[in-house]
Amino acid sequence: MINQGSEMREPISVKVADFARMLNLDIIYDGDSEEVVFSTVNINRPGIVLAGYAEYFGHHRVQVMGNAEIMYILAQEPKVRREKLEFFFSQTFPCLIIGRGMSVPEDFLEIARLYHKPVLVSQQITTNLVNDLVMYLNDLLAPVANIHGTLLDVYGVGILLTGDSGMGKSETALELIKRGHRLVADDAVIVKNVRNVITGSAPEMIKFLMEIRGIGIINVRNMYGVGAVSNHKEIELVIHLERWDTSKQYDRIGDMEEYEEILDASIPKIDMPVIPGRNLAIIVEAAARNHRVKQKGYSARDELENRRRNLFT
Repeated sequence: MINQGSEMREPISVKVADFARMLNLDIIYDGDSEEVVFSTVNINRPGIVLAGYAEYFGHHRVQVMGNAEIMYILAQEPKVRREKLEFFFSQTFPCLIIGRGMSVPEDFLEIARLYHKPVLVSQQITTNLVNDLVMYLNDLLAPVANIHGTLLDVYGVGILLTGDSGMGKSETALELIKRGHRLVADDAVIVKNVRNVITGSAPEMIKFLMEIRGIGIINVRNMYGVGAVSNHKEIELVIHLERWDTSKQYDRIGDMEEYEEILDASIPKIDMPVIPGRNLAIIVEAAARNHRVKQKGYSARDELENRRRNLFT
């Protein structure tokens, strides 16, 4: 059997009904189980195992059959066909999905029941089905962590505010919401690494809620409307709020590049000193705009250096 160590993820169980609903599948047979277990994002087209060769079969992968596989099986003599189907269904895999809305032959179901393998049908063409499956499994099996902080969408930039309790993360977020930006999560952020893109969302229990000291819990969506919240956002910049430390040297011209490691990905980071009278919301807005222009290749520090050189040459 092929070594699949590099593709395996932590197994996750999903109810068959939920899996079918998410991908718009028809359940033909549920495998006599309420759940199906996924452990890899890869998909397998089982033509080679139907031909009788299973040494490099994609064990643990969702199996997808399209027109080619179904027509090949239907073309076999009854005895040969049953042998091939039993050989296939005896392998280890989570479920079989048949594309193009094709009818499932009765002997398919008979042998699937024998080996307790779920069978589902999609109305999509097989290529589109595989694409949707890969996207679904990448999200489902993505590495996950919980981070203490506040995630916002500021001018289209996903900004994660971190820092000790009492540093003003929620108050800064509330001011940014008032200024037209969006809240994703406050206090606790669920982060995922989906193909090296770090995204954040709120735990369902506290979704759209914020704790403001002196007021209590508020519902941002109810108070400011649906345009004030977002379900998820890519994290592009981390701003760490901390008490002003007179012994620490803070970045003044943009030449101190720092990064925060989140789920094996490096995210640009800014250490933001907090002192009374400093308008953090405006500074966060400026950081978001500056991050965006940097992505386009502009650097105010480089412009300053060019001006300095031109002045003395």
